[in-house]
Amino acid sequence: MTLQQLKYVIEVARSRSISRAAQNLFISQPSLSNAIKELEKEMGIIIFSRTNKGIIITPEGSKFLGYARQVLEQAELLENRYANTSSQQHFAVSAQHYAFAVSAFVRLLHDYKRDEYEFTLRETKTYEIIDDVKNLRSEIGILYVNEFNEKVIQKFLREGNLIFNELFEAKPHVFISSGNPLAEKEYVTLSDLQSYPYLSYEQGEYNSFYFSEEILSTLTRPKNIHVTDRATLFNLLIGLNGYTISTGVISKKLNGDNIISVPLKIEERIKVGYIIHKNVTSSPMANIYIQYLKETIAEELLQL
Repeated sequence: MTLQQLKYVIEVARSRSISRAAQNLFISQPSLSNAIKELEKEMGIIIFSRTNKGIIITPEGSKFLGYARQVLEQAELLENRYANTSSQQHFAVSAQHYAFAVSAFVRLLHDYKRDEYEFTLRETKTYEIIDDVKNLRSEIGILYVNEFNEKVIQKFLREGNLIFNELFEAKPHVFISSGNPLAEKEYVTLSDLQSYPYLSYEQGEYNSFYFSEEILSTLTRPKNIHVTDRATLFNLLIGLNGYTISTGVISKKLNGDNIISVPLKIEERIKVGYIIHKNVTSSPMANIYIQYLKETIAEELLQL
């Protein structure tokens, strides 16, 4: 087994196509296929299942790719440390659409006074957060669990050797425009919201109620809008007097005064936390980011 072979299988997994991967790697398709077959034979596993519609990553292959990415990242760290005069710091976070995650990330970058770094913040779908941390694309994932989805989410975490660490527990709030007629209310009820457009984050292929970023995902609503990013959602909150359901924790530094949170009168709780890989020691950068998360959340909870 060589590092080159590991790079090959990771590119094939990313491209989901032998031919596209070969083009990206600047090698012939037969050479790439042979290299993968030799690796599979050496390891005694099938990494990719070939079908008429392309390749499919096998369960064994998924586990192997997780380790392969870890090996390549460590090899890259070695190269940066000993082959270059300066070492570029890498750090990645995958999160649901939480302003506090961005605020802590901004603080991390402000305090990281280096000439070179490569940091990544992915605001993405729930399943992809779990998959990113499972396969070591991100060191930390940020998501919520509640009574409705916790058993399903924990099942996926166990299968991926991941651990959930609670950051805080919140009462549900709605995010609305400061100009919304409901903005002056001490709290709102579900019946108060009935006539307003409901905004939620699209979950793509894994669009299960259990992966919804918003609680009460099984309720039927007359007006529904699905979005993929936080900026669009906030623009629609303002432009259409829509609403979404979240923790109530919002950053005025990043979002200004146009979006506010109002308590939702229901008997529910939301537990927000971060996930990490059980078999990977957290980097110093990850530990600093987690501390900044806790401090940012504590500051913003005081404003509720």
